[in-house]
Amino acid sequence: MNNIKLSQYERPTLMQKYAIPIIVKKRDIMACAQTGSGKTAAFLVPILGQMQEKQYPIALILAPTRELASKIHDEAREPHVRVRYCPHVRVCIECGGADINAQMQDLLKGCHLLVATPGRLVDMIERGKIGMDRVQYLVLDEADRMLDMVFEPQIRRIVEKDTLLATGVRHILMFSATFPREIQILARDFLHNYIFLAGCPLELLAASSPNNLILIFVETKQGADQLHAFLSMENFSTNSIHGDRSQRQREEALKAFKTGKTPILVATAVAARGLDISNVKLIYQF
Repeated sequence: MNNIKLSQYERPTLMQKYAIPIIVKKRDIMACAQTGSGKTAAFLVPILGQMQEKQYPIALILAPTRELASKIHDEAREPHVRVRYCPHVRVCIECGGADINAQMQDLLKGCHLLVATPGRLVDMIERGKIGMDRVQYLVLDEADRMLDMVFEPQIRRIVEKDTLLATGVRHILMFSATFPREIQILARDFLHNYIFLAGCPLELLAASSPNNLILIFVETKQGADQLHAFLSMENFSTNSIHGDRSQRQREEALKAFKTGKTPILVATAVAARGLDISNVKLIYQF
């Protein structure tokens, strides 16, 4: 929260509000993030906030185009994002279409956060200029494009065949405006114990089960009651918690949710504060 204040964000977007705590808790994430949702800050703020004074990359952000990589690189270097609370952080960029020798010289000065396109990154790895063995965070921006037929072999090579830290030690964060079903299935090859963060299409709620709990955040107590009633009418096993519920009602609702008796829980952000339920697989913002 201190990093957010120092970054002069008066109020986080919905994407930032729910993605940042997931990343801080070191969970993998697959997030549907529309343009304008603040997704870049949603992964930059928690990652930069955990940087230490090392000379090797501990976070890698991959983007499909030089233009997007440059945009992320510029945002990560903005004074209000970087200098105020992590002045020691060096952000480097490796992408095609730029002078590779200049990029290699920049790496020699040290690098904490690396932004790259897949092709140039693989080239640098093969030249022995970049090591992946200290990377704790791997971010795929526009993940639907990163996992298509063009980039998927390179992403698989980076994750599975190079020296990237083991599953559970490194964390993969995927952000995209869309996640078609085939991309979701493919993404599971790379993700571990992940949370899917998105809007709330009813067809996805059908996946709820005792081992696949779904948490839906709403803004108001009235909204929680209305959505709970609607989902119940649609034959979804649902409960809700908010500030007008008694302590006993909230405890009973949470117990039923944790045990999978009612695998869908609608909650206001205040009522759900501090929740840490390991088998929550999907979080929606409504």
